[in-house]
Amino acid sequence: MLAIFLDPNVIRTRFSSAMSTMYQTEVPQYATLLSLVDTVNRSVLENDPALHARLENGDELARLGLERHGAIRLGTAEELHTMRRLFAVMGMFPVGYYDLSEAGVPVHSTAFRPVSEQELKKNPFRVFTSLLRLELIDNEALRAQASALLAKREIFTDGALTLIERAEQHGGLTDEDADRFVAEALETFRWHPKATVEYATYQALHDEHRLIADVVCFKGPHINHLTPRTLDIDAVQRQMPEAGIAPKAIIEGPPRRKVPILLRQTSFKALEEPIDFADRHHGTHTARFGEIEQRGVALTPKGRALYDRLLTASRAATAGLSQEAHQQALSDAFTDFPDDEPTLRRQGLAYFTYRLSGTPDAQGTTDIHDIDDLIERGLIEATPIVYEDFLPVSAAGIFQSNLGEAKAHGAMGSGNQAAFEAALGASVADEFALYEDRERASLEAIQSALEKGAP
Repeated sequence: MLAIFLDPNVIRTRFSSAMSTMYQTEVPQYATLLSLVDTVNRSVLENDPALHARLENGDELARLGLERHGAIRLGTAEELHTMRRLFAVMGMFPVGYYDLSEAGVPVHSTAFRPVSEQELKKNPFRVFTSLLRLELIDNEALRAQASALLAKREIFTDGALTLIERAEQHGGLTDEDADRFVAEALETFRWHPKATVEYATYQALHDEHRLIADVVCFKGPHINHLTPRTLDIDAVQRQMPEAGIAPKAIIEGPPRRKVPILLRQTSFKALEEPIDFADRHHGTHTARFGEIEQRGVALTPKGRALYDRLLTASRAATAGLSQEAHQQALSDAFTDFPDDEPTLRRQGLAYFTYRLSGTPDAQGTTDIHDIDDLIERGLIEATPIVYEDFLPVSAAGIFQSNLGEAKAHGAMGSGNQAAFEAALGASVADEFALYEDRERASLEAIQSALEKGAP
């Protein structure tokens, strides 16, 4: 009898749901955050029927309540390699390369996520996964000690490794095996209040960089945040104190706009959690926090270059300002970035998908060369493609804020994508290529439909 394998999308949803339940138990304030985000989202949809209709028509509404992204930090190439295999069981693959060392964080990263439009609509769960760069630890003795500590640990259970191999050998997991896989895989991400090192070792690594201590001194890569998606991050930021949550000082990313672009993020401040060290010393560790995100349209390379240029130019004007003043100064700096969908589309600044909204044979055309004309005639509808990825400057800002740094570290190094991919055991996908493929496929589908419907 042939085994019936469960859809990886279903396994991903089971895992993300189990992760959310675990994190709510470990960090009760996260449950409060989820409730606040849900309240804000419902209010936005009630007060913006057009947005509600667009999300519903684009099959985007159902994913809103499911949507989460997590973040973990790994210590070795072997851990990253196996993590890639674990996420592949759930239909998640590495997209993008992020060098955070230029912002003073000694890691480089990728995002494991679904890649096709259909899979993203079912559940767009993502995990921003960072690999510690031991070569950026200046102290040679400390670097050797960190390497030795990481070499001793095994962050995956035997059961998880067995089920990963089974999925690879047979092409999937049965329903029963999928449940076991979720339970076993969850153990890798669980919080452990006991450090694997003595307090003095922890403190030495902590003094080098807090993130190094977080990666090296524990049994595994505890999930350090699990992020829901909001439709109005400014409202969440304002209401967090009323819910008993202390937000970080400013929202990371672009300013508030009529047409949101890329990704905006904020968080509540990291928890100071009690830790028992190997020498029975009692102390605390700060790593886990609650993050919130608002996603906008994905930008083309041209649009991203404009965004990066304006963001860089805004830094002097926004430094040290309060949230309200910061956002106003940032908005002023972004006046050169168009804020309406037709201009973003015509200038090639953002990605869109296209679908027929009229009857082809009634329009007298079989050519989509003049897309603007067809949109104006009501034959085609253009919808912004949601940005599914991350921003290295924003990620570094969140990291630094929640690691409790008194000041940001300066640049520590430069990127090394080749070394990262060697550790990964695979190439990372190009996010721009993925968005471009979706846009092109939608246009090709329309062209085919127009040709079939032509008189």
